[in-house]
Amino acid sequence: MDLTGNCSLAPCEFSEVKNETERLTSIMASQDVAADKAQEAADHPWVENLARGGYAAKGIVYIVIGILATLAAFGPGGETTDSQGALQTIASQPFGRLLLGIVGVGLIGYVLWRVVEGVADPNDKGTDPKGLFQRLGYVISGLTYAGLAFTAFSIALGTGSGGGDSRQDWTARLLEQPFGPWLVGLVGCAIIGVGLWQFYDAYKAEFREKLDDSKMSQTEKTWVTRIGRVGRTARGITFSMIGAFFIQAAIQFDPSEAKGLSGALSTLAQQPFGPWLLGIVAIGLVAYGTFMLARARYEQIPR
Repeated sequence: MDLTGNCSLAPCEFSEVKNETERLTSIMASQDVAADKAQEAADHPWVENLARGGYAAKGIVYIVIGILATLAAFGPGGETTDSQGALQTIASQPFGRLLLGIVGVGLIGYVLWRVVEGVADPNDKGTDPKGLFQRLGYVISGLTYAGLAFTAFSIALGTGSGGGDSRQDWTARLLEQPFGPWLVGLVGCAIIGVGLWQFYDAYKAEFREKLDDSKMSQTEKTWVTRIGRVGRTARGITFSMIGAFFIQAAIQFDPSEAKGLSGALSTLAQQPFGPWLLGIVAIGLVAYGTFMLARARYEQIPR
């Protein structure tokens, strides 16, 4: 506006402002639609079934890993393996491919539930930095299990064996990037952070807040708390070891040092009193898998 009261914006400038306003309005509208669709998905009854099936499938995988490691520690016939090895073991059983297909469907349910948790925020984590970080963690967890679900279906259909070590492959690629060792080291620190949180949760037993204790007897509450604490502790140990492996890979600039769950269990077995250390952690992993089955039954699924 000039001193005479006339608009000082030229027609072309006014048009640009109008177009930019319309563009921003369109972006905001599309974001609202995406959020509404995510919330609509979270409100569907099938989301609860997917979540419970996902917890059950995850529990089965950990129980198999724990049983194999327990056998490796105290008797013949076992091995220290990871999630892919557990899938291979399931496939080798009678009707194994059918069972593995069912587990794969459950894992897909877990993936979708984690994505819904991250996007639709049914847990009301909010949009502050802490809440966004937790929601991002849900999505990352879902994407991780998406790869495991793909492996399950590949083995079940006979189109893949689940072999190879993609962890070491992407670690090698990351090391080749500028500041690669620092990036790998940060990944290791983040994994150790997850392990420390597992210890904290085992001590505080905050996982009980997510369970519907109105459906549980006092005995069930006691045992679910116990197995939850034991399982979280075992996971804390393995996550801390895996994070240390990544830091070692960064220091030595050697991707072969980046090991996963099977590497952590094998390392335990090689220590003094190794069979006992491995056995204790293995039993803890069985406990964690059992706790996941309890979550499948008693988890409060917000909608």
